[in-house]
Amino acid sequence: MNLIELSGVEFAYPAAPRRARPFRLAPLSFGVAAGEIVGVIGPNSAGKTTLIRLLTGIVRPARGEIRLDGRPLDAVDTWDLARTVAVVPQETPPAFPFTVEQLVLMGRYPHAPDRYFESADDRALAQEAMAATGVRDLAAAPLGSLSGGERQRAVLARALAQRPRLLVLDEPTAHLDLRYQVECATLLRSLNRELGMTILLVSHDLNLAAELSDRLLLMAEGRLVRIGVPEDVLDEATLEAVYGCRVTVAKNQTGDRVHVEIAWPERR
Repeated sequence: MNLIELSGVEFAYPAAPRRARPFRLAPLSFGVAAGEIVGVIGPNSAGKTTLIRLLTGIVRPARGEIRLDGRPLDAVDTWDLARTVAVVPQETPPAFPFTVEQLVLMGRYPHAPDRYFESADDRALAQEAMAATGVRDLAAAPLGSLSGGERQRAVLARALAQRPRLLVLDEPTAHLDLRYQVECATLLRSLNRELGMTILLVSHDLNLAAELSDRLLLMAEGRLVRIGVPEDVLDEATLEAVYGCRVTVAKNQTGDRVHVEIAWPERR
């Protein structure tokens, strides 16, 4: 059964003075099965962030329908949506005036919105989430004192404390060094396999998306170009047409995934 399903979803932003033409999302239809990892890839202005906003109810479709666990998204209560879906945005304001632990505990709020204080279970889940993302030692640190990578891991911990069924991540490794990129990828795979968490991963890193995802969704100019297993989506001719540069696609070292490389122009 699909946890999220889009049927003929269309959306357009109002025309902006500096934009040559308004962005429009073409009719979009696809589903994400419960327990699946789907990677959303595509160049800038493809519609990836708009898709996140639609799935989380920030904006509403002009046409078509989005269903969450079989129910129209418009009919899902705000608190029920917050308990079901957690979002890790690409950027977090550095001046957010809270400590890491306070931020992570905010992930528990949707589970008891009328309660003023956290329970022992809330604190235990927050500690577990901070340990999983490597920020437990930073629990008392103000967010403004953290590096971009530390702040990104704290926001991921907040989402894990939320215990969602669907985890939506927008460029989760953008501010992370190589070590934490590996740890983040390992954590996401563990969440999916051990907890059955459904994950929608938006990424410019085609190889990370291919490594983690069961399926990839390739977007360009507000339309769905291709959806399927990484080996089918990461096709040289398709990627070159979408990104406007030459690439090579080959099997990775283990032979079970494809690997994309830019075909750099020769030096002169």
